[in-house]
Amino acid sequence: MEDAEFDDILDDWFIESLKTYKDLHVYQLEHPTQVIEWTSEKTVCVAGYSLSKNEILELRLPLKLFADENKGLCAERDFKVAHGGFTDGPVRRLRHIPGTRCVVTNDGLSSDLQVWDLGGDDSDVIRRTGSIAGRRNVSERGSRIAARLSSPPQILHGAQSSDIQLTELTSGRTLYKLETDSADPLSSLQFVTDAVFLAGCSNGSVCVADTRTSAAPQLSPPPASSGDSVLWWADASVGPHPSSCRVIRLSSSGQAVVSDLRKLGGGAVCQAQLDVQTRCCNLDHVRVSWAPMLDDCISVSGFGGVVQIYTTCGWSMELQERQPLFQHRGHVVSSQQTDDSVPVFTTAHIWHPERPRTLLSAASDGSVHVWDWVDPEQSAAGSPIPRT
Repeated sequence: MEDAEFDDILDDWFIESLKTYKDLHVYQLEHPTQVIEWTSEKTVCVAGYSLSKNEILELRLPLKLFADENKGLCAERDFKVAHGGFTDGPVRRLRHIPGTRCVVTNDGLSSDLQVWDLGGDDSDVIRRTGSIAGRRNVSERGSRIAARLSSPPQILHGAQSSDIQLTELTSGRTLYKLETDSADPLSSLQFVTDAVFLAGCSNGSVCVADTRTSAAPQLSPPPASSGDSVLWWADASVGPHPSSCRVIRLSSSGQAVVSDLRKLGGGAVCQAQLDVQTRCCNLDHVRVSWAPMLDDCISVSGFGGVVQIYTTCGWSMELQERQPLFQHRGHVVSSQQTDDSVPVFTTAHIWHPERPRTLLSAASDGSVHVWDWVDPEQSAAGSPIPRT
């Protein structure tokens, strides 16, 4: 692509963004990240995933993003590095431990975990403080990690459904092990309440279990697939009670299936065929997430260079193709491509826990964007409504 042509595309997108974004800020990492994790309302932790030494950083978001009034008077428009350190290898998973200044990471090469202190007011250095052994010495994809607010801190982790365990962070003591005969590789792991968790497997099956009991987990087989779906990802909406939670499963062919957490074995509630680039996706890069503050709204990334927002309103049991409500194309547009270059693809995204339409996203070129999108159908019936 010629420089003049690239500049024209960038200019056109910038003019378009004035109407489609309430806020948009960009940051450039030295190396790309596939982890973005909130450590507070205004800070996130990121880390590189190259096989050699990587940076692990806590970034403070631009203060202008949080200025509800007189944004033009706010001088702080850039990301700031609040704390930083180095890892000896890749970081493929990262979870912040609620109520602490600690994060737990996994390198994607084994099931072992690394524990880090993010530093505080008296130090800007992120230091490794310990490790936790997994149940497998070798893991093809590494461990998934989930954390919950508890005292003392505890983490849930595992590489396969048969490896899942709950570990006390300070002592390393195992508090719970999932008892199951299946040994399917995990694609997701999350708490849906303080004690109940959902484990999504890459073959499309999911299980729900309670860490307070040794009872057998609730199991759901893979959804009926419309094509050659090799991989699946899952996410559960988080509510005050499991009865209000829904599960979405997304396949590598772009099929999205929504189920009721209480009735996983009863089949899907609705489904859709999403408009994604199914020819290119990686188990570690694809993300599907329920919006925490918008009803019936999901986000999808990792199928190319865009982050897509969909509303599940209007979905039915009939598999129909659905178009995204919104697409963030900033990573693709701002990266100048040549005939020989590898196309930019998104590596991670995450919703802000309290700002309804604010997301962060990262891409393979090292770019990190924080953006607050404008719903093009905000006044139309069926558009996502922020929760109060």
